[in-house]
Amino acid sequence: MSHDRSTRRIRLGMVGGGEGSFIGAAHRIAARLDDQFELVAGALSSTPARAHASAAALHLPPERSYADYAEMARAEARRPDGIDAVAIVTPNHLHVPVARAFVEQGIHVICDKPLATSLADAEALAQRVRERGVLFLLTHTYSGYPMVRQARELVAEGAIGEVRIVQVEYAQDWLGEPLERQGNKQAAWRNDPKQAGPAGALGDIGTHAYHLAGYVSGLRLGELAAELSTFVPGRPLDDHVQVMLRYEGGARGLLWASQVASGSRNGLRLRVYGSTGSLQFDQEKPEELWLTRPGQPSQCLYRGVPARAGVAALPHRIPAGHPEGYLEAFAQLYRDFARAWRGEAGVALPGLAEGLEGMAFVEAVLRSHREGMRWVRLFTP
Repeated sequence: MSHDRSTRRIRLGMVGGGEGSFIGAAHRIAARLDDQFELVAGALSSTPARAHASAAALHLPPERSYADYAEMARAEARRPDGIDAVAIVTPNHLHVPVARAFVEQGIHVICDKPLATSLADAEALAQRVRERGVLFLLTHTYSGYPMVRQARELVAEGAIGEVRIVQVEYAQDWLGEPLERQGNKQAAWRNDPKQAGPAGALGDIGTHAYHLAGYVSGLRLGELAAELSTFVPGRPLDDHVQVMLRYEGGARGLLWASQVASGSRNGLRLRVYGSTGSLQFDQEKPEELWLTRPGQPSQCLYRGVPARAGVAALPHRIPAGHPEGYLEAFAQLYRDFARAWRGEAGVALPGLAEGLEGMAFVEAVLRSHREGMRWVRLFTP
């Protein structure tokens, strides 16, 4: 592989994400948006015919369309023009084996969350990534929003005082019916313990909510008490989760995530209350961040409007008033990865640490639920 990183696009491969995959398409658009990546290879489906049809639709050369991810990792590592990084957009149970196959070949990894289906598997993968010295990006997409980064900056600089309360919710309704038994492939794997792991809505969207709360507040979770529910009869995994949070230092929090919340499309919302003010962010209105202090009118901060110094005032892809959204947030993670790959110092990527903490959170929630909502200490490696 070429070592001239300053004058060419990053050669990207993809595992999963073929025809009909929402998240695969989102990854490809995000990777292209800033013209830093070029998709050149893929094992886009576990079904060979679908894999090759998907590759043809994306104009990949036939010799770089693979039926097997392990074959792809070996073949691309041998090529002088082989991939620099791979995007893993498979069901959860494949994240670790696919990532490991490419890590062993010295290929950098961009992986959907959750990192694994168990904390033990996540730890083993993390150890090997460190040994091989490759970059690892875990795509916690919502941390790419400019106003989420602005909120994090405001909390860190003390704009709302000492954080006391964190409330985060992630409400969807798309699994309010048993779509997994009606031919919906995306619903089917998410409700199959063999593919999704032991967590349903908890692993799919609860981990996003948990990461967002910690990313903005800067708090470290101490212990939690949780209840899982399954509202759709016959569903083997949870479709609703509620968690009480006790953070180190005394702050308290509440998290709930549901995929059966009728009327909610993608309602990820965060509220952080401090000793002198509060912040509110709504993912469906991503250009806005509300700052409120006692006795003062609420202030709405907008992306790209230089009312104050900070990340929200920095120039982005398009001027203020031209809305940016989910795909641009996703692209920000890819842009950050490209900066790190090119050797730029000080680039913070959600990665192994966030992945390990996410799996520790999942396992603590599962344990608390099994033990009657008992308070469980979070174990983070």
